[in-house]
Amino acid sequence: MPNDTLHGTFSKLHQQLYASDKYTLQTANRLYGEQTYSFLQDFLDATNKNYGAELAAVDFKGAAEQVRGTINQWVEEQTKNKIKDLIPAGAVDAMTRLVLVNAIYFKGNWDEQFDANMTRDRDFNINNNEKVKVKMMRKEANFNYGVFEDLKCRVLELPYVEKELSMLIFLPDAVEGIKDLESSLTAATLQTVSSKMYSTKVNLLLPRFKLEQEFGLGDTLKKMGMGEAFSDAADFSGMSGSKDLFISAVVHKAFVEVNEEGTEAAAATGVVMMLQCAMVQQPTPMFVADRPFMFLIRHNRSNAILLYGKMYNPAV
Repeated sequence: MPNDTLHGTFSKLHQQLYASDKYTLQTANRLYGEQTYSFLQDFLDATNKNYGAELAAVDFKGAAEQVRGTINQWVEEQTKNKIKDLIPAGAVDAMTRLVLVNAIYFKGNWDEQFDANMTRDRDFNINNNEKVKVKMMRKEANFNYGVFEDLKCRVLELPYVEKELSMLIFLPDAVEGIKDLESSLTAATLQTVSSKMYSTKVNLLLPRFKLEQEFGLGDTLKKMGMGEAFSDAADFSGMSGSKDLFISAVVHKAFVEVNEEGTEAAAATGVVMMLQCAMVQQPTPMFVADRPFMFLIRHNRSNAILLYGKMYNPAV
């Protein structure tokens, strides 16, 4: 896809996602560039126009730790204090030339909320040998639902207010089936799953949970074919006109909380760039999420996935 088309498509999707007043969804993008380093104006104009990312000129050379604090404070503000210390100590120094930051915050209420009086303590199987007690919410209602023998799982759609967004929950048949399930899911698989789900009454049991996780995405991106971007072979000349930049680190933090009312979620990603010198249906199916499961939050009109996660232990 040509760059102009890609940027335009992203802008249109952005407008669709933020057009609703039925949920709170905000993203923020910002570039933190070394004040003595020259970036191409075309690059700065494109990131500002298409992604709303302005350049903040900062002093990495003389005050890297202070700049790190400034970046982390901005991320914390954008995510309603849910994401703290995105950029860890030591991630930026006098050789840092650019940090690209993306933050997202989401809060939405279920279309039909759970009755808190129905929430009970129940076992959750972390694996075949370990169990923990969790607060298990319960609701019997009509949901989009499906059983997928090829994926060895069942899937349930839990809509937010006005059904513009939904949480899809992928529950493996086996207690330790989440790894096999994850490896089977692709964009095409998700489309197939959505098309084969049907509305039926389901007795749903879902744990309250809060997820806070930090990831280093460098190894993952290298495995996806971005290895050169982390080496002296990197070519980011479209940013500065020269080939003296490479990616030194990509850090991501996420926060998701699910309760009887709905979901609150936040995520933030920072990219640090350095100089190169360094279906069986039952009358009332049971959907009991008492083992590790996967979930994603989807914008239904565009099928865009806003957040994706795995829950291994709601008690943590």
